Amino acid sequence: MITASIVTYNNNLLDLEGILRSLLISPVQKVWVIDHSDTFDRLEGELQEYMRKDEDFLKHQDRGFQLKYIRQANKGYGGGHNVALLEAMDEGSQYHLVVNPDVWFGAEVIPALWRLMEEDESIAQVMPKVLFLNGSVQRLAKLLPTPLDLFGRFFLPEKLIARRNAKFELRQSGYDKTMNVPYLSGCFMFLRMSALKSEGLFDERFFMYIEDTDLTRRLHVKYKTLFYPDVSIYHRFSRLSYHKWHLSLVHMVSVIKYFNKWGWIYDRGRRRFNKRLLMELKANSKE
Repeated sequence: MITASIVTYNNNLLDLEGILRSLLISPVQKVWVIDHSDTFDRLEGELQEYMRKDEDFLKHQDRGFQLKYIRQANKGYGGGHNVALLEAMDEGSQYHLVVNPDVWFGAEVIPALWRLMEEDESIAQVMPKVLFLNGSVQRLAKLLPTPLDLFGRFFLPEKLIARRNAKFELRQSGYDKTMNVPYLSGCFMFLRMSALKSEGLFDERFFMYIEDTDLTRRLHVKYKTLFYPDVSIYHRFSRLSYHKWHLSLVHMVSVIKYFNKWGWIYDRGRRRFNKRLLMELKANSKE
């Protein structure tokens, strides 16, 4: 069984149309929409209307597709997905997709990731190639960050950290080969449920931002967490925390919590995982 969850905040049905259409044409059997809206209350009614009247939804509902809406107080991105993950575990889901509302993809994506996971039980998480609307690659597979990597992106001119950013974002890889990466984006996380049962769900101390870094690195200790470029998705990437002061503050708080948890200067896991990945990329470049 494959399940999925979407956390929304003041979204309407139009915002979700792309991802819902993508999920309908995939092997996903049940989707949770966790709504954290505080000023916008139309989504529940719009989804109910959609489930009553949309021909595509009704067709896929007949083959067993389910959509469940949950409105709750805002527990943060990871906290919202945890609600769905716990219910999905209780229902026997083997794989779960954590996905943003602003993502969409073709019918080939989930089957390809599913086959990959079925062929190798050591894989806990996969992220496909993520594209901007113009088809260029979003560099969302990264090394584990140092404080300079994260704070520098906020406070230093781009030209001063350009080389460091290139290394952090693994630009030398070309994003054209499968890589076992310790930090994958939370916009699309295809996850093995048994690994989550073993290593834990999202850490809800991170209200928003960095929860994906924390989860991937925890899974990476015992499993593979792969960037898989053979299939692609589209992501309407906005980086709002770089443009809105209140989201910047939320982001900074999460960054501080992350380094308090894993270490500011000394982080043995960061050093080990990053060194291993860079050595693998260097070896692959010589082949």
